[in-house]
Amino acid sequence: MFPSSRWRPALLAATFGLAGALVRVEAATAPTAPMAPASSKLDAPLFYQLLIGELELRAGEPGTAFEVILDAARRTRDEALFSRAVTIALQARAGEQALAATKVWRTTLPASMEPVRLQLQILAALNRMGDAAEPLQALIDGTPAADRERLFNALPRFLQRAPDRQQTAKLLETVLQRYTTGSGAMPAVATAARVAIARGWLAAGDAPRALALAQEARQADPAAAAPVLLAIELMPGQPAAEAMVTAYLQQPGADPQLRLAYARALTLGQRYVDAVQQLEVITREQPKLAAALLSLGALQLELRRPKEAEAALLRYVELAQAAPPDKVAPAPDPADAAAGEDDGDDDAAASESTADPGLTQAWLMLAQVAEQRGDFAAAEGWLARVDDPQRAIEVQTRRAGLLARQGKVDQARSLIRAVPERNPADARAKLVAEAGVLRDVKRWQDAFDVMTTANQRFADDPDLLYEQSMFAEKLDRMDEMERLLRRVIALRPDNAHAHNALGYSLADRGQRLEEARALIVRALELSPGDPFITDSLGWVEFRLGNTSEALRLLRSAYASRPDPEVAAHLGEVLWTANQRDEARRIWRDAKTRDANNEVLRDTLARLKVDL
Repeated sequence: MFPSSRWRPALLAATFGLAGALVRVEAATAPTAPMAPASSKLDAPLFYQLLIGELELRAGEPGTAFEVILDAARRTRDEALFSRAVTIALQARAGEQALAATKVWRTTLPASMEPVRLQLQILAALNRMGDAAEPLQALIDGTPAADRERLFNALPRFLQRAPDRQQTAKLLETVLQRYTTGSGAMPAVATAARVAIARGWLAAGDAPRALALAQEARQADPAAAAPVLLAIELMPGQPAAEAMVTAYLQQPGADPQLRLAYARALTLGQRYVDAVQQLEVITREQPKLAAALLSLGALQLELRRPKEAEAALLRYVELAQAAPPDKVAPAPDPADAAAGEDDGDDDAAASESTADPGLTQAWLMLAQVAEQRGDFAAAEGWLARVDDPQRAIEVQTRRAGLLARQGKVDQARSLIRAVPERNPADARAKLVAEAGVLRDVKRWQDAFDVMTTANQRFADDPDLLYEQSMFAEKLDRMDEMERLLRRVIALRPDNAHAHNALGYSLADRGQRLEEARALIVRALELSPGDPFITDSLGWVEFRLGNTSEALRLLRSAYASRPDPEVAAHLGEVLWTANQRDEARRIWRDAKTRDANNEVLRDTLARLKVDL
């Protein structure tokens, strides 16, 4: 409840200014053409009532202010005053009073939908979704039939503030079930209702139930996009959802945006080969869809297909430069899903940048393509086009990498160190970049020392500790590597990469294999479907003598991500299983992608295989 209050005359001057502003607003919005004088609601008693209410609020007495403004709203039937009363209560964290105000508002103005929406939001914030059925039904009834599909699509997000997600899901199911069946249910509304209920259960943690509802919606309306979009979101934890997606995409006229969303989901699951196939379909059917070309170029580059990457990226650049900047939306970067929080300085600088983010991304990737070909001049030419302060460290890191590959390592390090630091994040990024340049030229001790400095400056940063552990492994300081990785796991128990790295390290050395398997299984639980973790599990199964299971896992990993290191492992297991023709074929393919891969070269040398 609000405390009792007394208003303070010392605040009269400020409040008179507020009341005067209300009068000026009425004057400013009055028609300019001659017409009969209109009566204003702001008579003397109302003026003084509002004045007293605002004075009480400024005096720190929101309870009295709320009562005064709510009484004025009730007498005048003015929606703006009802809204003001609710706002006062909410700002004072008086949820029950805010809820009471919406009820009075609804009683006074039964045709208005605004108090119904506010009532629902307040009930959600108070975690009282058991009381929300009546206002939710009132909101639906007050929404024109033509707008109900859009309303149903918005409801799960609209109610997401409720802490009890189970209760919210039950509410959606109770109220919306009537719109999913019966002769009066329109197909679009029925589909939207089913998907809204499904999203409610997904938010409540019941993904199987959400999938069943999505499948039901898809069966009832095969052309609908909403159930397919939900299925894409369900794919990571519900593999059966993918069948819905592929069935939809086989239909004529499938929405290219849904195919793009599917490709993005495949990318996030590191199923790059599958994602490329979907993007190639999109770019054939929609050759001017720039976002797909940018994503395709990025994936081809990741798969070490520089020729294909360059073709897609050059086509993107052509489209981007021919169209207005706001007409070419770059594809979302999958790495953004794991990005850390930004600080305010970065946001402010970004708002001042005039650089096209899509073009900047394309130019940086084209520089990578040129670098992979060993054409350092062309790489520098692409980097020179980037004019975005937000990417300064990245551009200088790429330039440093070019210098390092030409043997100018000290010059490369100086180039990175000379980049101005606007904030601690920049300082951290510079240390990571310097270590990365040293890693690329295999100066492991120097890289380890840089990361030691980074970890001293940014203590207990899991990502920095992980990077240092990788350099410790290269220096054969295995105890140090294990200590660092266990510290990462202690700081961030859900870090799949740390579990995987430690498990793989043990497996690769043939040590504590059961512990290694447990660590890798945990990593795969944390990051289902990750091909590199699947590769690690296949490798530990091989070390344990489970050749059949090792082959199954490694084939799966290689199909998703034909990486040279995965190829090295799969080839070795095939070689040991006397399937040597297939092993040679896989190794040859891997060598064409990256002939300098260290694991592949070591494997071929150890097995004395000449391709």
